[in-house]
Amino acid sequence: MSTSTTASVSTHILDTSVGRPAEGVAVHLSARAGREADWKALGGSATDADGRCKDLPALPEGTTHVRLDFAVETYFEKKQADAQQDAPANRDSGPGVFFPEVAITFAVVPGEHYHVPLLLNPFGYSVYRGS
Repeated sequence: MSTSTTASVSTHILDTSVGRPAEGVAVHLSARAGREADWKALGGSATDADGRCKDLPALPEGTTHVRLDFAVETYFEKKQADAQQDAPANRDSGPGVFFPEVAITFAVVPGEHYHVPLLLNPFGYSVYRGS
């Protein structure tokens, strides 16, 4: 929850290759106070069955920049393993996961809430400021 002196952040992931939420993706939150400041790891969570992280840590007072790190490699490896189990004749000998992680950095101002959805597929992703 944002206050007049802090911002707040939420996120969710939609796997656009199947049109469903991406469950079980680890998400880590970092923040800094100023462009030249060091990043401070605040903690993390994982997406639920609805693709949402409902328990990301609060941002400290003075935060100006936020980084969300999405560890998508494990999600895609599990998805590939499940698909191979269903159709073993169609095994792909490709490189595995093209984007093993996605890092999104954005600026924030106190008092605002930032919902940053990740639209994800095996070979691309997109983000935007949601509501």
